Amino acid sequence: MRILHISSPKTWRGGEQQLLYLAEELKALGFHQVIMCPFNSAVHKYCLKKHINHVTYFKGFSANPMVGFRVAQICRREKIDMIHVHDSHAHNFAILSAVLTQMELPIIVSRRVDFAVKETGMSAYKYNHPQIAKIICVSNAIKEIMAPSIQDKSKLTVVHSGVDIEKFSKYKVTSKLRKEFEMPDDYMLIGNVAALAPHKDYFTFIRTAKRLVASGLKAKYFAIGDGPMRKEVMEAIATEGMKEHIYLTGFRDDIIDILPELDLFLITSETEGLGTSILDALCAKVPVVATKAGGIIEIIEHEKNGLLADVADDETLGNHVLRLIHDESLKAEFVAAGLEKIKQFSKAETARKTIEVYSSALASFGESDLKA
Repeated sequence: MRILHISSPKTWRGGEQQLLYLAEELKALGFHQVIMCPFNSAVHKYCLKKHINHVTYFKGFSANPMVGFRVAQICRREKIDMIHVHDSHAHNFAILSAVLTQMELPIIVSRRVDFAVKETGMSAYKYNHPQIAKIICVSNAIKEIMAPSIQDKSKLTVVHSGVDIEKFSKYKVTSKLRKEFEMPDDYMLIGNVAALAPHKDYFTFIRTAKRLVASGLKAKYFAIGDGPMRKEVMEAIATEGMKEHIYLTGFRDDIIDILPELDLFLITSETEGLGTSILDALCAKVPVVATKAGGIIEIIEHEKNGLLADVADDETLGNHVLRLIHDESLKAEFVAAGLEKIKQFSKAETARKTIEVYSSALASFGESDLKA
């Protein structure tokens, strides 16, 4: 089985991590793969560093026909059997290739964002194109959102995103975050790992932190990540008088070192495809307080392995934080339950389920067997 993965972002976020997790698992199983990514992108640099089979292209814009021709060229040269697109623009390029070159290969679409398909002719066309064999949704929440826009609903399937559940197993306490930001030893560290983007709703995070400061809780708060709303988030922190309490760390490539330092993980998203940063928190044995956004409820079960509140409900979020911070036995219970839950979200399990999707897609295109 020969697979072409297409990625279009130049930056590195959760979708790119999931692509590389999948590619590495499939490589270990003997699958022939090629990753097609923009020149000098984060994925390109990762592939170079890890010696992963890849090709590059110059994106230009989201519907560049030249990239469509490039897809067809690579498929012919590499004798590709199936195309797996990992984001919306990659989806565009695969459809352009099908239309412009009459290349008839099954296309698998990964859908990670939890908002409806745009009601434009192009969006409806590309999601219902006959060469779309399967649409992999990373949560049941996304599947439900996608369903009204998909004519053949049998093409919709769920494969949860996965994480490396062993990556925190060798963690050694370094107090890296505490030392870098000169945090007093008697202050707890509460944080989130997420892009500074609208759907992450950092404004609720700020309001929740303000409530906790007013309650007298000795804690400092960290927004670990970067994104298009950095300026707005900084302004909100200043407006709420929280500059001495909330720290923006920017993008970090040392999550393995700093995430286990947190005493509590607080995620206040308005929408969320699944929430792989929550999976990392569970792996790192950090208790979680979260909103009931999108696929989060497929990871966190209220009162079993974490605490949940309604979206934008900073009062309940704050109360949950106080309860969990002050109840060591409950914290230990949630950590243990989280470690058990995470077994359902290993990258190996994600790869196994993705192979099943590939097999089903090939069957629908006249092939009966999936072989590495």
